[in-house]
Amino acid sequence: MRDNFLKLLIKLRHDESGVTLVEYGIAIALAVALGTAALTTLAGQIGDGMTAAGTAMPN
Repeated sequence: MRDNFLKLLIKLRHDESGVTLVEYGIAIALAVALGTAALTTLAGQIGDGMTAAGTAMPN
């Protein structure tokens, strides 16, 4: 029983099939974080530009 358990632990330790899924998860989380930061930065600039354009338009 103990030998079977140790063999299973050794097999799971050397199994790398789940590594790709973890790497994809990290990549997606990083992309979402960078995208959110970029959109937050651009939102302020776009809002300022629209305000400036609105005040420059004649009535």
